Amino acid sequence: MRILIADDHELLRDMLVLYFEGEAGFEVETAADRASAEARMAETPYDLVLLDYSMPGMDGIASLDEILARKDAPRVAIISGTASPEIAEQALASGAAGFLPKTLSARSLVNAVRFMAMGEQYAPLDFLRGGDDGPAHPLTEKLSQREIQVLEGLTQGKSNKEIARDLDIREPTVKLHMKTLYRKIGASNRTQAAMIAKDAGLF
Repeated sequence: MRILIADDHELLRDMLVLYFEGEAGFEVETAADRASAEARMAETPYDLVLLDYSMPGMDGIASLDEILARKDAPRVAIISGTASPEIAEQALASGAAGFLPKTLSARSLVNAVRFMAMGEQYAPLDFLRGGDDGPAHPLTEKLSQREIQVLEGLTQGKSNKEIARDLDIREPTVKLHMKTLYRKIGASNRTQAAMIAKDAGLF
């Protein structure tokens, strides 16, 4: 999978490149501003571009729209350390492949990239809920934050081991959370739990 990381923070770029290169199946290139990112996109077909929302040359959602309107535009995900949940929602509505807050761990970011590579749209539920003043989703009112995170992993088809690694908890702890969330939402197994979450529009 060929990806482009476009961000003006050199340390972040270097860290992500090292992390992706340690994973199987990734080929990574970088750019430090919008102009160099677009030049690379014109030369190379990328499976996914991680685009910093506020790097030089970017004008918010308008720039995202312009890049997505390019002929043969790649899938583009916004990464940001400052954008609000409202901006994340706008980016997703504009057709971004996802929204990745810079607070995500490197492991979670890699998994999110794999998820988007399958054609899915990604945004962390807890980040989006941070800007939601409306009523809580019925399922989220039943579950703890950790149970929601485990359930999100289930809907992404992750194994218990992968969920444990993403959340930095032990695999037996994941199994305990699964047991309680099954009971709370009326599921008998992981497949049914994932279907209930998806049918309810939770993820």
